[in-house]
Amino acid sequence: MTAAAALPADDILVNQLRSGNEATFALVLDTWSGSMLRLAQSFVSTPASAEEVLQDTWIAVIRGIDGFEGRAAFKTWVFRILVNTAKKRGIKERRTIPFASLLPGDSGPVVDPTRFQTAADHSPGRWHSGREPHRRSEPENEAERTEMRSVIAAAMTELPDRSRIVLTLRDAKGYSSDEVCALLGITAVNQRVILHRARATVRSRLETYFTATGDTYARR
Repeated sequence: MTAAAALPADDILVNQLRSGNEATFALVLDTWSGSMLRLAQSFVSTPASAEEVLQDTWIAVIRGIDGFEGRAAFKTWVFRILVNTAKKRGIKERRTIPFASLLPGDSGPVVDPTRFQTAADHSPGRWHSGREPHRRSEPENEAERTEMRSVIAAAMTELPDRSRIVLTLRDAKGYSSDEVCALLGITAVNQRVILHRARATVRSRLETYFTATGDTYARR
């Protein structure tokens, strides 16, 4: 989430928005709406829902701008409003429990933890030499690649909401650990644990798929 050079500093930006400067609001809207929409899509089921989340967020920003205290960057504040709005809509759509709740299915590792290096090793979190699964070749055609993407998508749908969202933000959207922690209101330790378990789940599904098809998955 790199700050746009065209935008003024936060204090100037917020003051202009508070004064009802339409040109400034239009500039912020144009600069941030694209990435906000993509982020919203991580939480809700359809593009139309993401559009509604975006609209509701901007309405909430304008209504709440006087309450902005500058404890975080203005962009972080706006994106947190978006995340909270999207989470509520996503929960309503899926009729599931709140994002922050701990789910029993998310309480333990999917892959045997002894297969990974620990904090005492050279590369924590990576496979131990000889313990990683191996794959003979890359997918040879588009049909195989499409099938692999389907396996990954199916694995993602099986993840608890918070795991799917963290994995999507980190690995698909390219957000940093610090950004994910700030947006979702979780600690760095929780973020690492959630991400590790989510990645392990997807790896496990891929390994099962390749084993069943006479091949096995290799971690890049």
